[in-house]
Order: sequence, then C-alpha cells, then structure tokens
Amino acid sequence: MSQQFKLTRRAALAGAAGLGLAATACSREEPSFVPRLPADGPFKHGVASGDPDQSSIMLWTAITAETLDAPVRVELAEDDAFSSILLEAEAAPAAATVNGMTPFKLLADGLQPGRDYWYRFHFGDATSETGRTRTLPEAGVDRFTIAAFSCSNYPAGFFNAYRAAADRGDIDLVVHLGDYLYEYGRGGYAMEDDERLGRVVEPAHEIVTYEDYVTRYAQYGADPDLKALKAAAPWLTIWDDHETANNAHLTGAENHDPEEGEGAWSDRVDAALRAYYGWLPVREPQDRRARYGALEIGDLATLIFLESRLLARSDEMTLDDFPVPLDSDPEDPLVQETVRNWLQARVGGEDRTLLGAEQFDFVIRTLEQSVAAGKPWRIFANQVLMGSATAPDYTKEPPLWLRWGMRLAGGQIWDFARQTQFGVPMTLDTWDGFPAERERLFSAAREANADFIVLTGDSHNFWTVDLKTDGGERVGVEFGVTSVTSPSDYEFVNAPSVDFGQMTLKANPHILHHSVYAKGFVLLTLTPEEAVADFVSVSTIKDTAFEAGLDSRWRVTPALGGPVAEVERLG
Repeated sequence: MSQQFKLTRRAALAGAAGLGLAATACSREEPSFVPRLPADGPFKHGVASGDPDQSSIMLWTAITAETLDAPVRVELAEDDAFSSILLEAEAAPAAATVNGMTPFKLLADGLQPGRDYWYRFHFGDATSETGRTRTLPEAGVDRFTIAAFSCSNYPAGFFNAYRAAADRGDIDLVVHLGDYLYEYGRGGYAMEDDERLGRVVEPAHEIVTYEDYVTRYAQYGADPDLKALKAAAPWLTIWDDHETANNAHLTGAENHDPEEGEGAWSDRVDAALRAYYGWLPVREPQDRRARYGALEIGDLATLIFLESRLLARSDEMTLDDFPVPLDSDPEDPLVQETVRNWLQARVGGEDRTLLGAEQFDFVIRTLEQSVAAGKPWRIFANQVLMGSATAPDYTKEPPLWLRWGMRLAGGQIWDFARQTQFGVPMTLDTWDGFPAERERLFSAAREANADFIVLTGDSHNFWTVDLKTDGGERVGVEFGVTSVTSPSDYEFVNAPSVDFGQMTLKANPHILHHSVYAKGFVLLTLTPEEAVADFVSVSTIKDTAFEAGLDSRWRVTPALGGPVAEVERLG
C-alpha cells in the first residue's frame, strides 16, 4: 500500500439506473448466475476457478474435516443441472492442512474455447455449491467483460463490491490487482469498526508463519460475498504487498522486522506464497515469486499481468530521504536544483527496477506479438499507479483553516505538506519511484505501436490518467481501481467540504479524474470498436444493505497503428 498523505471524503454517488449499472443488471443473453451456498458442512470456503486459457482452467475448493477419510472428487459439466458431465476426477491437496482445513485443486483440461462450464466437488456424502467458470475465447470475439478489484480489508467493512459484481451474471473474468488480504494484527490498520461489524481478524496477531497466513486466507475465504463472486466467474489474481507485508520489495518490507522476532524475510515470503498458491485458484510456476504472464483473449485483447514486489523490486525509497531541510525556501534556485537532481539521479536512477530485466523483456515481446497479431487491445493488470502524480502544494491549496489544522497537528502530516512545496510525487511506492523504467516501457510501447489500458490497484481511489512519454507522446490510459473496503488516506483527515481530488487534477493536467473515497470496482467492457470503463461504487461498506451506483464512465477507442486516442468521459 502506498503510504502517502491523503485527505478528504467527497460525497456524491451517481445513480446507475440510466446507465444499466444496477447490481442485478445483466447484459448477456443467459440468466444471471447466483451460486447456491450451503450453510455448513466441509465446504465452508466455497469453490473457485482461475487462470483460464482456451482449453483449461484451475478448479479449487477447501475441505474442513477432522480427517480426510474420503477422496475429494470433481464434476464438470456443460450445464448447471449436470445432465452432461464432461469430467469426473479426483482433486489433489494443494497445500498442507492447518486446523483441519485443506485446500484442493484440479486442472481441468481438454475444454472448448469461449465456453461456460459448471463444476462442483464431492467429499463423502457432502456436495459443494455449484460454480460457473469460462474458458478464454479463441477467435471472433465481439465482447469481453472484466471486473477489476483491489484492496479488500476484512475488518474495514463488508465486501459489498464483491456482491454487486457476483449478482450481475455477465462477467467473463474477475481480476484482483492485489492486497487480496492484509497482514496486520488486531488493533492495526483499518480496524476501528471490526468488533461492531463482527469482523475481527483471525489470528489476532500479525500473520508471519504459514499457519498464520492460511488462517487469514480461510477467514477471508469464508466471507459469503467473496464466496459468491468466486463461484460466479473465473479469477486472475496478482499480489501486491499485503499478501506478504506492507511495502514489500526483493530484500524486505516496511512491515517486517527480523529483530522483533519475525524471522528472515525469505522465510516469511516462502510462508506467504505457500498459502497464496494453496488457497487461490492459480497455477504455480517453478519460481513461486515469478507470478507474471499473459492471457490471450482471442483476437480481441492481450492481458499482461505483472509482478512488481518480490521478484526484482529495488529497495524501498521514501520521502524520508528528502535532500533539503523542510524549512528551505522553495523559490531558492539552489534548493530547486538540489531537489531536481535528487529526483533525477536518485529516484530516477537507471538501476532502479520494479520488474527486473527478464520480466521487462517478456512484457515488450508480448506487446509486440499482440500488435503483430492485429489485436485491438492490450491490457495491463498492474499493482501500483503507473502514471505520474505530483502532489499538490498542501501548504497553499487547502483552505486556511485546514492549513492551520495541519500545522498544529504537526508530525508526518505537516512534514509531508511542507515537502509538497518542492514539486515531489505523492509517493515513491508507485511507478513514480521508478521513472526511468517507466519511460523505457512507454518508449518501447510507442516504438511497437502498442497502445494499452492499465488497470491499477493499491491507492484506494478511482483514477483516470492519460499516459504519456516524457516527450508528450500518448501511449494509453490508466484506470485506477478503488478499494473493496480499505480506507483512503484522505479519510483520516476530517475535511468533508474540501475537494482534494480537484487539487490533484490542478497539479496534474494529465490526470482526468481522481475520486478519493468511493469503494467499489471497475467494470471494463471490451469490443473491437471501443473499451468502456464503468467505475462502479457501493453506497456503504458498514452495512450489508447497500446500493450500487456509478462514480464515472469512460470510453477509449483502439489506435490500430494510428495516433493513440484520448480517453473520453461519458458520465
């Protein structure tokens, strides 16, 4: 998670009725799929499918039982009545048992492209709920719908965004962009309402060991709204930092301290990834840290998913490394030059990397191949904000009463506000901390005529960002996906009448939208002619009764080798 200073809550959720975004809306011909969830029994964590391609998909469940005294069997059929069963097989344990809970997986292959399938598991006399999944299409794709999520913090509130998506029935692929769970112990981040909501974390302490991570995954996985969405559509997941620890990188993390008894970082990563691969419907690479790749959505799109934390990411750099005293005159040319040199030489060092050379080369090859194949769309599933975001000058932009309040509060809030006088990024935990690698990516994409759409998590805000090279050439658009429940940093300052999103836009002309407090997800609908992104918001996360609405709607057309089009706001 990016730990930048953010401030406000802006209230306005647009109604969805006129734009077809009610939670029960369904744009496909087939009826909405609502999974039937058993109340109890060994299948407490439901079923899931993931990592689809044209002929196979991973099926998942977990068994809660004192002893595994019977095989776990899978059935996969062409219809939800299971009148035409295509596969019957025995699933294998996917990870070690913890507290009587054992995950199971089966790779179902030999399937047809672009087809819906239904599946269920059996254990003894018990039968799981039915899940619906779908293989990727091969050719002639006229429409494909992706629901993108990020930052689901169990104690912060109810997973209403998952429920809103599960009830639609028209989603081809769920993409989770990271922070599927959080590692903190009781009393930590975003737990102010946990007891009142009945969402106290398990275990109560910060998770460090394999058993800890499994217990937390199991708690999340038993949530009824998450279970419903897992059963409703296939998933693609990537991790960000909280699947291990806050602000993770190759050699450590901000929230990992060996001197406090948390052990070696490599051991904690190993424990976290064993739990990750066991408790999610994902294929496991030979190198567990190398969770990156591409899905080919027929002749319509290439979806590239990135790994930017554990494989190669350079050590964390923060604004604590600021090169001048905070009481320096921001108009002093020497001070300006010092800050500029620091941003260029230190932050912008050519050796700083998010992806590493091997993954970077894979990304460029995949972009080139997608263009050569004539596909109109390239999509990135990306963890942290890719576009640049300069912080507004918070010593000048907020109203006088708030500036005085920040000054009186002192501490990190006022220190950051003073740093913003010098034109610094909002945070260095995003691609702004790796600008040289970002420019290499953008330049290579332009050379390949590979325009793209970026789906990004992490920030707990909605964003629309016009992506350009340092020379001003447009390469694509970024849609920042807000959180399922995690609070925006702006929510920690009580300034409801102040529009900080507008301040962001004023300081960054290439940022077209910044909604700083909504919770929800992004629904991206691709056709050969256009891509439409609906920023779906939920009215509350503090109650299970909610309404789904529209924060905004955006449209972009493919470049097809010509100039990259600017994104257009539709609502």
